[in-house]
Amino acid sequence: MTHFDRVDLFGFLSDNVICVKYQVSGIMRLMEHKGYKKLRVWEEAHKLVLLVYKETKGFPREELFGLTSQLRRAVISVPANIVEGQVKNSRRSFIQFLNIANGSLVEVEYYLELAKELNFLTEKQFKKLDEQRIVVGGLLNGLIKFLRKP
Repeated sequence: MTHFDRVDLFGFLSDNVICVKYQVSGIMRLMEHKGYKKLRVWEEAHKLVLLVYKETKGFPREELFGLTSQLRRAVISVPANIVEGQVKNSRRSFIQFLNIANGSLVEVEYYLELAKELNFLTEKQFKKLDEQRIVVGGLLNGLIKFLRKP
């Protein structure tokens, strides 16, 4: 490991994962030894995607290119931006992609509320989806806050 300028070990991405933060040629990189699938925020966002797909199967057929498509597009954007940000060459870029993911999550919140008001989701379905959305939001905001520390 002599080619690294600096190496620090810390665990912030998941309960059982150690991350390596290193600086090479002045570029800060965050590398997780098992990849994005071990990011807890990604795991929870992925669960939300699966839940949304399951519940939107019951939406009216005429909404396939409307609310169903919009909700699915927004929810997929959350873990996709986490993945893309994780491989970027700087902490600043990673935070930028996490902020985009957060914006998509807020969009999901609105679409879920709308689906409930249109009676496309029962109260029980909405509560399950919204609880998972809140989990993802908390993890996402916590990671952003952590990464913003100097």
